[in-house]
Amino acid sequence: MKKQIIGCITLMAACLITAKAADWYAPQEPFPLYGNTYYVGTGGISAVLITSPAGHILVDVGGPEATEPVVAHIRKLGFRVEDIRYILNSHAHQDHAGAIADVQKLSGATVLASPASVKVLESGQPDPADAQFPNLTPMSPVAHTRAVRDGEIVHLGPLAVTAHFTPGHTQGGVSWTWQAEEGGRTVNVVFADSLYALAAEGRYFSRNPLYPHAQADVERSIATVAALPCDVLISAHPELGGLWERKAKQAALGDVAFIDAEACRNYAAKARATLAQTLAAEAGS
Repeated sequence: MKKQIIGCITLMAACLITAKAADWYAPQEPFPLYGNTYYVGTGGISAVLITSPAGHILVDVGGPEATEPVVAHIRKLGFRVEDIRYILNSHAHQDHAGAIADVQKLSGATVLASPASVKVLESGQPDPADAQFPNLTPMSPVAHTRAVRDGEIVHLGPLAVTAHFTPGHTQGGVSWTWQAEEGGRTVNVVFADSLYALAAEGRYFSRNPLYPHAQADVERSIATVAALPCDVLISAHPELGGLWERKAKQAALGDVAFIDAEACRNYAAKARATLAQTLAAEAGS
């Protein structure tokens, strides 16, 4: 996926989908997002820890290079990796899931994902139907997985995290939502999966015989994310959801800096524009 994003897509959307692989793992100090929700990822790949006295939930980890910093971030915040009970996955590409096997071994957590993603995570092999397949990298197989249903609520003590299937970027994409409370105010938090229509060089997103309904899926997923109750957005790649712009205001405003009721709709609008560019480029080829 790294090579595809950097070299194979020439649309303006490629600039949105960021940067060089080195930037994905740029150093990033962990920080509170809101209430019991913390950013523990790297500079370009989101990982979020949701904490409770009954144990913790980790949403995504990153690629293999992210294992060490994410574990260190969790411990730096004062939490035990061994207390992670669930690891939730957005989609089963190496840059978001490649470190899951390592963190699962350290924590003993159960890994939750969509049925399509569970197949990839368990085997460690990329999905051949993925339009990005020629550039996807195998991962370490993940043990102790469980497939969730669309709309299923994952409970852990006081925590309740809902799965929203958002396929298109991959067949198994999931966005996750929950509520966080701070200072008597409760907000809706969204970890939004990637919604971008991408294909490797020589393949097509819109004319993929192995995944013929990819366009319909991504259109539906964009609409799903746009309609979610959404106060605090973390996107799978943090810069695409505007996280760093909001983070820059945290020192002055506190954690309310992360509240933006338009964030999910803006994120969906970017994905919709990328889809239009991808379809236009593919129609002319």
